[in-house]
Amino acid sequence: MIDVKLNTFITLSQVKNYTRTAEILNLTQPAVSQHIKFLEEYYNAKLFKKNGREIELTDEGKILFKYAKEIKNLYRTVKTEIKNKSGVLKTYNIGATMTIGGYVLPEILAKHKKIYKNITLLLQVYNTKDIIEKLLNRKLDFAIVEGPFDKKKFNFKKFKEEELVLAVSSNHPFAKQKVVDIEDVIKGNLILRERGSGTRKILEDKLINMGYALKDIDNYMEIGSISAIKSLVEKNLGYTIISKETIKKELEMGSIKIVPIRDLHIVREFNFIYLKDKKEQFIDEFIRFCIKETIS
Repeated sequence: MIDVKLNTFITLSQVKNYTRTAEILNLTQPAVSQHIKFLEEYYNAKLFKKNGREIELTDEGKILFKYAKEIKNLYRTVKTEIKNKSGVLKTYNIGATMTIGGYVLPEILAKHKKIYKNITLLLQVYNTKDIIEKLLNRKLDFAIVEGPFDKKKFNFKKFKEEELVLAVSSNHPFAKQKVVDIEDVIKGNLILRERGSGTRKILEDKLINMGYALKDIDNYMEIGSISAIKSLVEKNLGYTIISKETIKKELEMGSIKIVPIRDLHIVREFNFIYLKDKKEQFIDEFIRFCIKETIS
């Protein structure tokens, strides 16, 4: 098992934030600082320096980071080979909401399968409402959701933060504007996800907090498929407020453009959730794996 101080150093090097590092590693921020102080005293070298509001590695820190990653990979290789040698096959049912299941998890699951050959992960993709119901009925071992949930019913851990943006066709009039007003957005050809989706719930809650009523939202279409929504936007048959994660390819191609909405910035959390009586070591291991792959 890799030294906890070295693991703290690797994580801080990747996320460049003491608070986020503490959250990821389930440590206090003073503990993170203490680990770094110990390493700096041990190597008699400054490992981080401030760059404005952020921190970055010093030249000495870059050397340690290079070898620390190699050490961590060696530990993981040894652990994986021993675990796979045992020949114990395990299967877990994972739930994920549509944005996560379609655009975030596939690459992570492929990497996990390549390393952990004896573990089979069966992914089920639904909207947030359905995922919650399946978890409560014990049809899933755990899930990753993008919308609000009852935190009293589940254990949970933040996976990452993600932004919702206004996506329009490059040929839409909005695309020629530097910024648009929310009133123009909700009164035009706005395409929304189906009711029960995390994306829609977060948008509606945000608008209510801004003083709008749900009846003020004149949604042009209501569609459950992210792919269908993107296709309609590309054809300039409407626009949508959608996860930035889901339109990376279209942004690169130039078929879809992001337009800022005046005084509106929506950032949401992706969370791992599971029942409070679910005590599986694998869940903790998989959460750490996903977070590592995201920040690598």
